[in-house]
Amino acid sequence: MKRENKDFKSKKNQRFSKESAKRKPSAEKKEEKSKKIYLGRDKNQNPVYEYVEEAPKRSKPNKSKPYSPIKKGYDKFKSAEKPAYQEVLKEQRKNQPDDEIRLNKYIANSGVCSRREADDLIAKGEITVNGEVITELGHKVKRKDRVLYKNKVINPEKPVYLLLNKPKDYITTTDDPFERRTVMQLIDGACEERIFPVGRLDRNTTGLLLFTNDGELAENLSHPSNRIKKIYQVTLDKPLANNDLEVILEGVQLEDGLAEVDDLQILSKDRTILGLEIHSGKNRIVRRIFAAFDYEVVTLDRVMYAGLTKKDIPRGRYRFLTIPEVINLKHLKRRN
Repeated sequence: MKRENKDFKSKKNQRFSKESAKRKPSAEKKEEKSKKIYLGRDKNQNPVYEYVEEAPKRSKPNKSKPYSPIKKGYDKFKSAEKPAYQEVLKEQRKNQPDDEIRLNKYIANSGVCSRREADDLIAKGEITVNGEVITELGHKVKRKDRVLYKNKVINPEKPVYLLLNKPKDYITTTDDPFERRTVMQLIDGACEERIFPVGRLDRNTTGLLLFTNDGELAENLSHPSNRIKKIYQVTLDKPLANNDLEVILEGVQLEDGLAEVDDLQILSKDRTILGLEIHSGKNRIVRRIFAAFDYEVVTLDRVMYAGLTKKDIPRGRYRFLTIPEVINLKHLKRRN
């Protein structure tokens, strides 16, 4: 009788344990489905993380058709209407008597180039105003003036601000002589205005890339003195050693100067996935930092740029910035 009771209890315990396993998914499975992302530090200097669901693995593309990250049904991810940015325009014109603006700003707002590059065009005598060649830096024009560059009339356009989640294998350029795929193809038809990328991401780097025709903002975001914060998700080919982590945080001397890293967090148990915060905009800076310690960067994804994140922007797609986001970008203060 006692033996029968023991058998009954053991079977009951087995059944209970099986039911519990069905009801409570293991923590390991939950971790497998989500991706840990470093978002910087809070006011108390504690690291902030976010867990996002991993995107399903992409099926192999049909060899008969070239792969495009833009799929049918794409429209639902785009802003239905482009913001008018009227508040931004009012702020830009607030202290401009008779609507006069500096010529270099006029050129930059036309989407031709940045204000600094516009100064070079003016100094070279490549800009005419009302039929007169202007070489004076600081020259002011009115919006009704006729301004020509390369014998073509240029006009200040309404500002546009667009954020792209760049996929791999796209070149950050407005035109490529080798006819490789460029980021401009991903935003083709987004707006009538001519917009250009702010900064660049190399071909194998994914993540956030800002586009605008606001030359002044583009220059402010790109200038090293403004120390614009960028956060990258880095995957290495091998675990990062503790002593290497400490040296990287102290600063790495590269061939073109000291590379300063603001923060570096380990995001995976095997120490191959990292969150790196940096303000430098030098070419391939993240890859070169780890290469100096004999690590290869397998994947590199920019998850934050100037306070903007990839939330609600699938890979290969974009959205227009909101007016509060634009105003925030224009008021970014220099870090001490």
